[in-house]
Amino acid sequence: MHLLKRLLCFSAFGLWAGTVCAQFTTPRSEAPFKTKAQVGALAMPEGIEPIAAPFPMPQLVKPEFPAYRLDITQTGARPGKKATAQIQKAIDQVHRRGGGTVNVPEGIWYTGRLTLKSNVNLHLAEGAELHMGGEIEDYLPAVFTRVEGIEVMSSGGFIYAYQAENIALTGRGKIIGPEMDTPVRTAPNAPGVVEEAIDPDMPVAQRVHDGKDGRYFYKPKSICLVECKQILIEGITIERSVTWNVTPIYCDGVIIRGITVNSVGISTGDGIDIESSRNVLIEYSTLNNGDDCFTMKAGRDIDGVRVNRPTENVVVRYCLSEAGHGAITIGSETAGWIRNVYLHDCVFDGTDRGFRFKTRRPRGGGGENLYYERVQMNISRNAIEFDLLGSPTYVGELANRLPVLPINRLTPIYRNIFMRDVKISTEELFITAKCIPEVPLTNVVMEHMDITSGKLILMRDVQDIAIRNSTIRSREQNMEILEGKNVVFEGVNLIFREQ
Repeated sequence: MHLLKRLLCFSAFGLWAGTVCAQFTTPRSEAPFKTKAQVGALAMPEGIEPIAAPFPMPQLVKPEFPAYRLDITQTGARPGKKATAQIQKAIDQVHRRGGGTVNVPEGIWYTGRLTLKSNVNLHLAEGAELHMGGEIEDYLPAVFTRVEGIEVMSSGGFIYAYQAENIALTGRGKIIGPEMDTPVRTAPNAPGVVEEAIDPDMPVAQRVHDGKDGRYFYKPKSICLVECKQILIEGITIERSVTWNVTPIYCDGVIIRGITVNSVGISTGDGIDIESSRNVLIEYSTLNNGDDCFTMKAGRDIDGVRVNRPTENVVVRYCLSEAGHGAITIGSETAGWIRNVYLHDCVFDGTDRGFRFKTRRPRGGGGENLYYERVQMNISRNAIEFDLLGSPTYVGELANRLPVLPINRLTPIYRNIFMRDVKISTEELFITAKCIPEVPLTNVVMEHMDITSGKLILMRDVQDIAIRNSTIRSREQNMEILEGKNVVFEGVNLIFREQ
């Protein structure tokens, strides 16, 4: 049957967030949907096609390097032996020479943390495997990083860089995390949530978590790049991570393409976490993760508000999300704001959730100007999920919807979200939105949606929501909308699915 037809005014995806009236309905995209064979790492072409986005976005290009090339065997690395010092020596030598490529040839190479330097391309040849050490000492001394959005001094990553420019990690080789029973995995984190374990008034240089003298140890990311510019990560495979995989923090000008991440079974094994970084292109990548897949973050709670650095201007295209909690997730660390994100022409096949939005009352900031277009998802749980209150396990009574609380600098806001030409297949909810009553989720437009779901819609504390020119097939016909203002269904076909 046809549901409501009404008119209201708000931002419309069809004019790329220009303010228009709902009498204007955006046309269905002329571009065809991508198939699974056309996206992901196996489909990556050689060059980067022009970047189009509904916001100002630079045309990112790959960094270039001098012709000088140094093989790690030339600095003493030998297969089957610990080669941290020898590989690092090659990186340092190429850096001092003015730049070039450090080649890791075919074979198994054992190493601890490696620090990438400006104008160096660390190239993992096909058949090359960096096997990362499992001792805490492999990731010391402590370096400047973030742990779940809070600044600390800790392990950094398997591959780490700080204030480097014009850097790359390329090739068809692999980075493989340590064995599952090694100290780097089994060392206990600080108890409770990270914001309670780290004193926000303590200078960052004193927030040392290196596992020594009774101090806790925060585990290394696979790739952790901090305050870097002009970055390329291309072609590599990452397996058996300890925690998050690819994490640019405070970076500018990031290209991630053609990578494969396999971290199924790692409870915090996010695929790609863009953290308080800007001007980012992610394309032709395949993620199989133990947690979220493509994830945007911007700092946590009071510490994130203090830093106040957004994630902005991010394009994700031609990517494949398979296993994972959320295919693309905004948050839950939102303190510095997450804005101007455009995901298009992607396939989610077997992921738990499709479009996932997270924050908590004390997280601050929020998300705005988020665009999704030409996406196919075959998923197992809720297709579009706004989880903005969280769990009492982590935020206590702040997870309770009521009472309505005063708005303060830690009250996060989500607004201006646009979806067009999305095909969804799930046996759970089409939309679930559990939002914050003092700052309702505002201005969400969905158009040309083709939905097959087990259940329909649950929305609480939302405002200016429109679903237009869409078809929804659902086994259950019930919708719950609590404290919904200006919720509009226009040109929507609702079709009953039999059991």
